[in-house]
Amino acid sequence: MLTTCRRGGSVWENGALHFLRRAEHNMGMPATVHRRWTIAEVTALIDAAPDSAPRFELVDGELLVTPSPVMRHQRAVRTLLVALDAYLETTAAGEAFDSPFDVELEPDTIVRPDVFTVPPGEARRLENEMPARSLMLVIEVISPASALGDRGPKRELYQRHVPEYWIVDLDAQLFERWRPGDDRPEILRAQIEWHPAGASDSFTLDLPAYFARVVGTTSR
Repeated sequence: MLTTCRRGGSVWENGALHFLRRAEHNMGMPATVHRRWTIAEVTALIDAAPDSAPRFELVDGELLVTPSPVMRHQRAVRTLLVALDAYLETTAAGEAFDSPFDVELEPDTIVRPDVFTVPPGEARRLENEMPARSLMLVIEVISPASALGDRGPKRELYQRHVPEYWIVDLDAQLFERWRPGDDRPEILRAQIEWHPAGASDSFTLDLPAYFARVVGTTSR
């Protein structure tokens, strides 16, 4: 879930980004001023952000800002993380993490996916070294205000480096599956399956049951 924040809705002063109260409620509005952000600037914002909210990310020089998640977004992330944790513990195929967790897939980029998995070797490296660089699966839970970013710059980044990218659309109650080279996603409403390298069995998620748990209704 993310929106794009540029200088049209904020004040940049003395090396820090100060959000105007009006901007806090209009983070999805079109930007009027464009400029490229640096990794040093965004790292400073991350270091200064209390309680990791809002979430700051940098892709292709564009600052992406995610406001604090709503309850159903948190429930959606938690449910996915628990399911993936249970699966990965039985297969020893890797480890799952959620945000905030810095991921660097290209130089001068920082992303913090809602949920992602890494292979065993990367999990061992992360015990002593950050950020994450080798991902098997990335999942973003979108909102209407964040869809443009998650389907745009972050999708393109993930497609260049990650075997699978899932977009969870809570309003439409579906999953989009993107793989490298895809021009369009695979739309899934009944079940999603994932078989990482080294695993003997696949991870499967019943989507109507998932959405019933997260939003309290069955899939359309």
